[in-house]
Amino acid sequence: MVLTGGNVNDCTRFVRVLAGVRFERSGPGRPGTRPDRVLADKGYSSKAIRTYLRRRGIRATIPERRDQRNNRARRGSKGGRPPAFDKTAYRRRNIVERCFQRLKQFRAIATRYDKTALSYHAMIDLATLTLWL
Repeated sequence: MVLTGGNVNDCTRFVRVLAGVRFERSGPGRPGTRPDRVLADKGYSSKAIRTYLRRRGIRATIPERRDQRNNRARRGSKGGRPPAFDKTAYRRRNIVERCFQRLKQFRAIATRYDKTALSYHAMIDLATLTLWL
């Protein structure tokens, strides 16, 4: 989790969040840092993010924004192919969205009453532990 100011766009912190991803592998060894696939909404459909994921060998399941689709169509054959999109994989993204909605049921998280980032982070940790238990 990365905390930012209230008016900072989420996609500007995408690389930093992905750098903090760690998960256990099926066998022995260090934790994995490169997921097989990234599921994201249209807010993350930028050329920079798609290029970053492609360079790291991570498949992106991100729907294309309408303006990007129209610009590509306007350019004709020079616009290139549309990015690959797996609808069945994208449907699993609702699990994450439901988790965010459950976190927003905690008033302190939804409205951010806490003045410091440390206390807000602690509240998020407390809320996630409450949901987990």
